[in-house]
Amino acid sequence: MVPKKIFFTKGVGKHRERLTSFELALRDAGIAAQNLVRVSSIFPPNCKLVPRSQGLTYLSPGEVVFAVVAETPRTSRTAC
Repeated sequence: MVPKKIFFTKGVGKHRERLTSFELALRDAGIAAQNLVRVSSIFPPNCKLVPRSQGLTYLSPGEVVFAVVAETPRTSRTAC
């Protein structure tokens, strides 16, 4: 299973509770409705980079999505 298309997105969440800030960041990034599976940051061979607006159209609510997620450590801010 090798992805054929990928896109980059980002989101920021600020809240005193870490889990809430993560949820807000996912909403800001447009991927809160998906089930994320964290993977390494290796760019797949022969994979096409598409714009975020196009990439989001391929996702369905509840779908399992493989994602590279970056978080700032031990703060109440989270970036995706």
